[in-house]
Amino acid sequence: MRASISCPPPNGPLLMGRGGTRRAGGGGPGWRASRRLRGCGSQSWRLSGCPRQYCAGRHHHHSRRVWPGCWTRRARRPPRQLRHPLQPSLPPPRPVPMEEMEEELKCPVCGSFYREPIILPCSHNLCQACARNILVQTPESESPQSRRASGSGVSDYDYLDLDKMSLYSEADSGYGSYGGFASAPTTPCQKSPNGVRVFPPAMPPPATHLSPALAPVPRNSCITCPQCHRSLILDDRGLRGFPKNRVLEGVIDRYQQSKAAALKCQLCEKAPKEATVMCEQCDVFYCDPCRLRCHPPRGPLAKHRLVPPAQGRVSRRLSPRKVSTCTDHELENHSMYCVQCKMPVCYQCLEEGKHSSHEVKALGAMWKLHKSQLSQALNGLSDRAKEAKEFLVQLRNMVQQIQENSVEFEACLVAQCDALIDALNRRKAQLLARVNKEHEHKLKVVRDQISHCTVKLRQTTGLMEYCLEVIKENDPSGFLQISDALIRRVHLTEDQWGKGTLTPRMTTDFDLSLDNSPLLQSIHQLDFVQVKVPATPILQLEECCTHNNSATLSWKQPPLSTVPADGYILELDDGNGGQFREVYVGKETMCTVDGLHFNSTYNARVKAFNKTGVSPYSKTLVLQTSEVAWFAFDPGSAHSDIILSNDNLTVTCSSYDDRVVLGKTGFSKGVHYWELTVDRYDNHPDPAFGVARMDVMKDVMLGKDDKAWAMYVDNNRSWFMHNNSHTNRTEGGITKGATIGVLLDLNRKNLTFFINDEQQGPIAFDNVEGLFFPAVSLNRNVQVTLHTGLPVPDFYSSRASIA
Repeated sequence: MRASISCPPPNGPLLMGRGGTRRAGGGGPGWRASRRLRGCGSQSWRLSGCPRQYCAGRHHHHSRRVWPGCWTRRARRPPRQLRHPLQPSLPPPRPVPMEEMEEELKCPVCGSFYREPIILPCSHNLCQACARNILVQTPESESPQSRRASGSGVSDYDYLDLDKMSLYSEADSGYGSYGGFASAPTTPCQKSPNGVRVFPPAMPPPATHLSPALAPVPRNSCITCPQCHRSLILDDRGLRGFPKNRVLEGVIDRYQQSKAAALKCQLCEKAPKEATVMCEQCDVFYCDPCRLRCHPPRGPLAKHRLVPPAQGRVSRRLSPRKVSTCTDHELENHSMYCVQCKMPVCYQCLEEGKHSSHEVKALGAMWKLHKSQLSQALNGLSDRAKEAKEFLVQLRNMVQQIQENSVEFEACLVAQCDALIDALNRRKAQLLARVNKEHEHKLKVVRDQISHCTVKLRQTTGLMEYCLEVIKENDPSGFLQISDALIRRVHLTEDQWGKGTLTPRMTTDFDLSLDNSPLLQSIHQLDFVQVKVPATPILQLEECCTHNNSATLSWKQPPLSTVPADGYILELDDGNGGQFREVYVGKETMCTVDGLHFNSTYNARVKAFNKTGVSPYSKTLVLQTSEVAWFAFDPGSAHSDIILSNDNLTVTCSSYDDRVVLGKTGFSKGVHYWELTVDRYDNHPDPAFGVARMDVMKDVMLGKDDKAWAMYVDNNRSWFMHNNSHTNRTEGGITKGATIGVLLDLNRKNLTFFINDEQQGPIAFDNVEGLFFPAVSLNRNVQVTLHTGLPVPDFYSSRASIA
């Protein structure tokens, strides 16, 4: 097995023990640790240091696009009643029980099945009577008439300015009010049977003998959706301006019919028997005796079509279904589909209404398209629901397995404690309490996850049932009124079953082990499993090596060792002969430690452990890291506009704005020098070169924030910049073929720049401490190539020795 660990310098080590990890000190460079495992069954791990408004009003004019097969303003007038095309042949989604769909069919205000449902601009539904009950009268200044008079209206349904008026707030105390208007007193809100907050009318509705659809609506009325809490002011049409959801009515009819009692024969004289067939031509339900007596299969009656009672009842309910009419022109049937407003429209809307400048398409074609989209979306959601059901089975099995493991563990624990008689009685009770606590914790976590997934699955199944019933509808205009919202809901529900949702939050194993040796060392060194410590590991020198600032170590158990080891502890010193510290604890026998200091000598050793104790240390291995750093640019942390080539040594950019790229290797100790040559330099840009932290901003010039120290230079001069502070303007720039040198001296804590082997200005920055990565920022007018593994310039080495 193999593991990879990143190790920091002494000022911020990451200490790892058998109980977890912890960081000593603060402010030090981060460690990166990742396992590169060989073999199976090991877990990998890593450580490191304007919204669209409802289209019912005036619109801006757009250029007209004429699509083949679509109606345009210049097309001849379509007939008043557009014959529905055949329903598209789509693969039927898997059927689901209708019981889960009931929540989709109930009004959020009254909690009962929708009665004469209307569609609000936010795509939610309300009973027409409930919509009237939650109307609120608004001040005169907020009416649509006053807005049109002032020229500020945008649509017939104007959403209220929530800064001026707060009808609903998650943070309020349960009251809705109009701030600043004395004519609208504060009105307490109510809760519907579904738990949704709704607002009662400001005053009792006047007595009237008209139906809710025809009864007059108070002037300047406002309605708030009880589900999304978006508010809008009604126009002169009142509630008649909202389209009716005939598709939802049809689904509710079928659902209620499926729940109703069995149909009875209509020709039995005394006690009607249960009907067995229905004649579609006669429109009569028959039991078997009455069918043979009154409807014999001969003569003219032989041509009649007999169907099951349930199918006949549905066809009887659906046959007189009305064709949807336009809400703006009640005498016109829907004949086209407005692509911009995403709603069915009539011919008069196209000729003289608000859709005259919009792109329209054939109603039947859009009906087929949206049904196809909804069916495809349902297929994906159906797969998620199937996975969720399998996941629930897995969770229920986990409950049983946890219970079985708990019983087994408790039995073992009780047997051991009973063998120690009185000395272990008090301790036994404490240990059992811990086991029971772990048991209850695991069961609670799994049961909570089962409950959560069950609720989510029920909601998903209900949505699927509702969508399947909607697909069965043959009313194109009604279907298209709700299809967009359903498609969005299906996709949103599918996304909610994303990664991590179908993963158990708890394992079935009990990570507990009883160690009796501290308490009863005098009684034969009693222990759980082993009675001996493991043998000392042997370092495999042929597989141990260093590369750059990384070290790979490998070890094994002695060939004749009979005592197994539960794991190993790898320790390294700080590279200066200091104390050893743990850098890895685990079962693997190979580990790569990254992030060491360059040109440093480290001592490494390893020991094994099991439940009995720890083995002696192995022999100490001396490791020498590279004197100079060899590295390339890091594509993983670079900005998306950065373009790398030449094995990530050459970099340019696709944007005219400055973008940042970092080197792969970080430095926290020693003296390091690297160069960059300018391969292309057009239009006098000002690239920046220097060092930065890992979390530096990648979409601005290097040095704009406090995470970078840089020199930016053009064709004539250069500046040093840190935290957007520009200092030390120096004459002398760069051209194509120029060489920029960066010297990072962490021993003396300073940073110096060079252009063409000449120092550019004074020492750029002092007191630089911590972990730094080479960094460059440039745009598309510059291309540079990185050169690493270079020794420190001779003149700087001699100057440092004199100092």
